[in-house]
Amino acid sequence: MQENSSSTLNPPVFFSSAVLIIALVLYSVLLPANAQAVFSAIQSWIITNASWVYILAVAMILLTVVSLAVSRFGNIKLGPDHSEPDYSRATWFAMLFSAGMGIGLMFFGVAEPVMHFLDPPTGEGGTAAAAREAMKITFFHWGLHAWAIYAIVALVLAYFSYRHGLPLTLRSALFPLIGDRIYGPIGHAVDIFAIISTVLGVATSLGLGVSQINTGLNHLYGLPISIPVQIGLIAITTALATVSVVTGLDKGVRRLSEINLTLAVILLTVVLLTGPTVFILTTFVQNTGGYISNLVSTTFNLYAYEPNDWIGGWTLFYWGWWLAWSPFVGLFIARISRGRTIREFVTGVLLVPTAFTLLWMTVFGDTAIHMILWGEIEGLAQAIEMNSALALFAFLEHFPFASVLSMVAILMVVVFFITSADSGALVVDMLASGGREPTPVWQRMFWAISMGVVAIALLLADGLTALQTATIASALPFTIALMFSVVGLFKALQLDATKRELQHRAPQTSPVAPASSGSWRRRLRNLVRFPDEQQVDQFLNEVVLPACEAVSEELGAEGYIIRVQRGEDQRVRLEIDHQGEAEFVYEVRPRPYLKPNFTATGGESPAIDGEQSYYRAEVYLKEGGQNYDLMGWTRDEIIGDILDQYEKYLHFLHVVR
Repeated sequence: MQENSSSTLNPPVFFSSAVLIIALVLYSVLLPANAQAVFSAIQSWIITNASWVYILAVAMILLTVVSLAVSRFGNIKLGPDHSEPDYSRATWFAMLFSAGMGIGLMFFGVAEPVMHFLDPPTGEGGTAAAAREAMKITFFHWGLHAWAIYAIVALVLAYFSYRHGLPLTLRSALFPLIGDRIYGPIGHAVDIFAIISTVLGVATSLGLGVSQINTGLNHLYGLPISIPVQIGLIAITTALATVSVVTGLDKGVRRLSEINLTLAVILLTVVLLTGPTVFILTTFVQNTGGYISNLVSTTFNLYAYEPNDWIGGWTLFYWGWWLAWSPFVGLFIARISRGRTIREFVTGVLLVPTAFTLLWMTVFGDTAIHMILWGEIEGLAQAIEMNSALALFAFLEHFPFASVLSMVAILMVVVFFITSADSGALVVDMLASGGREPTPVWQRMFWAISMGVVAIALLLADGLTALQTATIASALPFTIALMFSVVGLFKALQLDATKRELQHRAPQTSPVAPASSGSWRRRLRNLVRFPDEQQVDQFLNEVVLPACEAVSEELGAEGYIIRVQRGEDQRVRLEIDHQGEAEFVYEVRPRPYLKPNFTATGGESPAIDGEQSYYRAEVYLKEGGQNYDLMGWTRDEIIGDILDQYEKYLHFLHVVR
């Protein structure tokens, strides 16, 4: 596709977000101690007074996502009814995994279970009971709740963008509540918030996470752990991310995600097979059962009767972090999920990554606990307690080919950082451009480089922790806005489902005049002879277009605003405007199919990928393709079909209004 050469920026969003980002960064750089104190005070207030809001909101989000998948809304597509997914399931999952929390698994896969094992929220640490509790807590933090947060944001954005033609930006989530005002100051403010959250979130992750790369290289090759080295690593990561973002989503992010998922499976398999395999598989089954059986009680556990700082440092920290990252990750997931049904989307986003994440945590976490509790490996627990960034590399020391495995782990961390940075740049570019695609290369490069520059500035001034705290604190207002968006989503889905029920997909042929003997014979010939593109095009010109024009002339005389068009792509389109309502659309498109091998007639036909094809004249409504063919119908029969569909549309408006 030809790249746009001119800017597609939305000036109010771009300049406002740029100014606010610069202001926040300067504040954190010039006054790091003061910034940390202010943001920490805000976060402490939230933990003390609003922790119940996070817990209740995340529980409602999980319940909402699951209920959508099993309800009648599950068959609704994120796009027109005829749309198909842009990516295979394997590629889709790889991109979900990389953008969602891949880097977190590398950092916390060993560290978090061991830290909970050594210092549980209640009870004595270092025991078998503490080990069971540690894995339950880890599963809880990295399981269904985290992916449900990403899923609901992505679902809201994908539905309103691909199904209703709204911009693929965060403002569209508020459309059911404020309507066209999303294009004004309120919408600008929402997108500005999403840009700030994404840029600062990715930048702080780059700055904080680069310590793990530096630690691994120090562990393997003696590379000193220092600020200059970490700045160099951020610069290299940013440069690679810029190259990836220039190549685009289908090449850069897609290929890197597939490479990283392959490396993750290899590393997981090696640890599983060379570690205590039977113990790992046994604990995975037990951990999963314990997680599911305690899901409700764990979800709502606020430690109200035994107050401690643990929940603020762990559960609420995670919930705030997932919520703060959800505008970025949710928008990215929405971008790659067009064409999937809600049920398929929820299954893919909620269950598959969760299953892989829980398996990863068991293989790495339980193996580390086994080493400490029964393996009598000295020093591993102390190394993890001293430096969580060293946890993975200290753990891999005890496996065959340790240096090779550690190098693979470092490569995975680097690639995860690249995919986070380039997908973040793509998302911010989309937000700053009002959802328009494609955008100029320089815009994508600008955002990729900006996140690297912000990370380096914060690293130099020790301002990373302050902005990380601010990012998590910002999750509270976003959570409230998200709850309103969920209400709007249900409202829109209810209308959509009602319309689908009233407007049946099967054609209701009620021709104005009885079908003649010639017309049914014509239709039968089309069924068995498989018309080519030229024949369908002639049919659209000579039969469908006059039928639409006849309806237009009659309705125009009644005062309706109606348009009939013959597009450059050969489709015939009829639109009827209804003040304050979505217009009625009846469209007939030529659509190619591969010719089946059971055809009775031969002859030359145009080819699709080297195979013989034929064409159908298919009906499309505003909701998408209706999967039936008009070839061979008479003008009056087509008029009858238009009136049938229009009658259903009017009945839908009557029922819902």
